[in-house]
Amino acid sequence: MPAKQKAAILPDAPALAFDANCRRCPRLAGFLDTVRSQFPEYWCRPVPPFGDPQARLVIVGLAPGMHGANASGRPFTGDYAGILLYETLYDFGYASSPVSRTAADRILLTNCRITNAVKCLPPENKPLPAEVANCNGYLAADLAALPRDGAVLALGRIAHDAVLGALGLRRAAYAFGHGAAHALPSGVALFDSYHCSRYNTNTGRLTRAQFRAVFEAIAEHFGKPIALPA
Repeated sequence: MPAKQKAAILPDAPALAFDANCRRCPRLAGFLDTVRSQFPEYWCRPVPPFGDPQARLVIVGLAPGMHGANASGRPFTGDYAGILLYETLYDFGYASSPVSRTAADRILLTNCRITNAVKCLPPENKPLPAEVANCNGYLAADLAALPRDGAVLALGRIAHDAVLGALGLRRAAYAFGHGAAHALPSGVALFDSYHCSRYNTNTGRLTRAQFRAVFEAIAEHFGKPIALPA
């Protein structure tokens, strides 16, 4: 982001600085305690955002995976969903490597930051609406530094709705749909994709080509020429 570029003016959301010791959700805190007893080497805490703090693109997933981000302490690192995500980020110039398996791999993100709507591992990968709401202030903080021409990529409907809540916008005004793009009042664009989960990719609901098409649309939003590997 150019030094003189102003950040987007966002609604007065209850933004909260990330807290690695947050236990606002009793069910999630108790579940993490149980998982930690089974896997003492895992991170088993709220997972912080990862990437460029001044990024023009913020990617919002659902929540950490049990043996992926919950283990590594980094969004999508070690998760099955991270296979397609990091490969695509690399191809579009956002990541220094197409693979991210552990937090020790030294991968760097440029002009991109990854976070989740819910920062803690939920049972069965299904956070409750109250847990999404409890975490929404942290997401508001994740989005607060976006520039006026920035973009958010929501992976799935829950992430889409959480982004709108964090920005103080009505869900009814911005319907979720794979490949949809929404111009928000702040100037930020919200792009939607099905989540790059194992279920969605294995069933063909989300193909590699469909996922890359969303990133091509984001590149067009940024006015970038698209020059992808053969």
